[in-house]
Amino acid sequence: VQLQASGGGLVQPGGSLRLSCATSGFSLDRSAIGWLRQAPGKEPEVVSCVGSGPLTTYYADSVKGRFTISRDNAKNTVYLQMNSLKPEDTAVYYCATDLRGSFNSRGICKLGAYQYNRWGQGTQVTVSS
Repeated sequence: VQLQASGGGLVQPGGSLRLSCATSGFSLDRSAIGWLRQAPGKEPEVVSCVGSGPLTTYYADSVKGRFTISRDNAKNTVYLQMNSLKPEDTAVYYCATDLRGSFNSRGICKLGAYQYNRWGQGTQVTVSS
């Protein structure tokens, strides 16, 4: 099982980035994928999640209207389009999934970071002028 996040970098406030999460070793089409972030000195938080069902997405209030999550099951990849970035979006971003439990439960978005038991390596996003 692997999840590999990429696409981070340094961007000015108001800019955009698209993160990618390449997955392998499990059935992406049956799994919910969360994008989590952790800023220095803070607990990790779930900023977005896409479930296995149609139109099943979640966004934290802090990113709603600015971030868009999508999945391409054929490419085993999940994306996070981040627009109108703010300095407070600076963090290490991780993609993650929870492979415990039934197939049904694996496809449901979890809203707590520690409910995900498989995390990829992070990608740094820095928003600064």
